[in-house]
Amino acid sequence: MSHELPELPYDYDALEPHISEQVVRWHHDTHHQGYVNGLNSAEETLAENRDAGDYDGSAAAMRSVTHNGCGHYLHTMFWENMHPDGGRTPDGDLADRIEEDFGSYEAWKGEFEAAAGAAGGWALLVYDPVDKRLRNLVVDKHDQGALWGAHPVLALDVWEHSYYHDYGPARGDFIDAFFEVVNWDSVADNYDTVVSRHE
Repeated sequence: MSHELPELPYDYDALEPHISEQVVRWHHDTHHQGYVNGLNSAEETLAENRDAGDYDGSAAAMRSVTHNGCGHYLHTMFWENMHPDGGRTPDGDLADRIEEDFGSYEAWKGEFEAAAGAAGGWALLVYDPVDKRLRNLVVDKHDQGALWGAHPVLALDVWEHSYYHDYGPARGDFIDAFFEVVNWDSVADNYDTVVSRHE
């Protein structure tokens, strides 16, 4: 079954002035589509190699599945993690868990911003089912620095294509803007889903 680019859950200009229509169009229609295409191509190569019993090139295709699959999955979450009526702070069980695991929302946010400032790809808030806690991760590209078994619940893309047109080299301004559109309902839904499987 081939993968498809999901539609945005809002209009291209819905996140303005924080993220421009132009960036959303480029980012969704070109960059995200590229990961979908790459994932489909790699999976086709693997299937063809299995059918032929010839595994030359399979290792490269498997690496492509990892790279493009992570790119596709994280971008899908990224779009859902934003909303034109977003912002504010989390509440309910998610807020309680953030306070329990990080000490306070402010402490979590400071650490997450540090991850976003340092990452060469993504800052992620993940649920770690081994330690049964939330963690922030610095992820380079789409998969380097990931934690085995952990489930992302909030994804912030800090590749340059996500902000350079709007903010130039001022990544910190883009990170601030992201917090103006965070869809905490989406993050809470992700959190509830993974916790229900592991606790």
